[in-house]
Amino acid sequence: MIAPPSSLPTLRLKPKAEARRLRHGAPWAWADELVLDRRSRAIPAGALAILEDADRRPVGVGVATVEAKIAFRMLDRDATALIDADWLRARIGAALDLRQKLFDAPYYRLVHAEGDALPGLIVDRFGETLVIQPNAIWLEERLGMLSEILADLTGCTTLIKNGSGRARAAEGLAEETAVLRGAAPEGPIPVPMNGAIYMADVMAGQKTGLFYDQRFNHGVAARLAREARVLDVFSHVGGFALACLAGGATGALAVDASEPALDLALAGARAMGRAADLATRRGDAFAVMEALEQEGESFDLVIADPPAFAPSKPALEKGLRAYERVARLAAPLVAPGGVLILCSCSHAADLGKFRAACLRGIGRAGRVPRLIHTGFAGPDHPQHPDLSETGYLKVLAFRLLP
Repeated sequence: MIAPPSSLPTLRLKPKAEARRLRHGAPWAWADELVLDRRSRAIPAGALAILEDADRRPVGVGVATVEAKIAFRMLDRDATALIDADWLRARIGAALDLRQKLFDAPYYRLVHAEGDALPGLIVDRFGETLVIQPNAIWLEERLGMLSEILADLTGCTTLIKNGSGRARAAEGLAEETAVLRGAAPEGPIPVPMNGAIYMADVMAGQKTGLFYDQRFNHGVAARLAREARVLDVFSHVGGFALACLAGGATGALAVDASEPALDLALAGARAMGRAADLATRRGDAFAVMEALEQEGESFDLVIADPPAFAPSKPALEKGLRAYERVARLAAPLVAPGGVLILCSCSHAADLGKFRAACLRGIGRAGRVPRLIHTGFAGPDHPQHPDLSETGYLKVLAFRLLP
């Protein structure tokens, strides 16, 4: 069926491109799948466009970026859909409804880009404060509309734009942080999760100020931490360490290269009344782990949650070697019968490759593992089944045999 005439420009798939893939839910069309002539190349980056198959039948409406590798991002498979304030309100409202069913308190990722059918949009909620990452031109152009909808639906009084990261740079967007509504928080925002209290610096912290994706894996670690001595490497603001203290750990050591992040971890421990039980060590994680082994240190539970070592396919082999090295250096620090938790937030390293790298590292350390838990991001980070980028987080917990 041919759609009614539209004022939007059109992009057409090549005859050999698989339109069925997009009709069945795939979110992107690649540049080499499209007929890119003078007309289509004149479509401004970030403009709305209709995608057609090779027979000019409509496939959907979305965002065109024809000079980029990802040339089209699907917004709606109904090519007649009007992408206006009502459309945005419906999508954001659906995302909010899911989170309100999942969580008793307003601390969560509210919008997870393609996972919530809103390409490029990240929104994290910290009580009455929202931090918005509009990582695409089409969102930047509608930021005022988005802010109004988000404030109206959530009742949040403070909205902050976090305009940082590789995604914005790829779209040619400026890096900036700005208060869109309300006033900037006077200090870090306390965030309760898993019985712990985290301090989120939403103005100057990493990403939006806190990583919500590990919430459920923090809970697993907390249950394993009863009466345990814990080492949290690449700790950031104390993600695993504070959860483990809340779960009954006798003490925890948080290791990170960032002194401001470790200061926030200590502030969280103080808010929990456990400041005396959290130690910090600033430095390169690899060097610190080597030093801890030389010092004869041993822990009942060791967690390593590094940054993305393989953020893209060209970086995959180097990244896998880094994950193997993390496992090799962390495993000797685990007491006999203790647990080692290893994490990857690299979408280019799938679960199988990451697990293999971890096992190589543990084996090189002379330890014998048993896998007891495989974790992913929580349900406020929904995965798009056709997009590995939305399922980036992998967590493996190994018991190391005595």
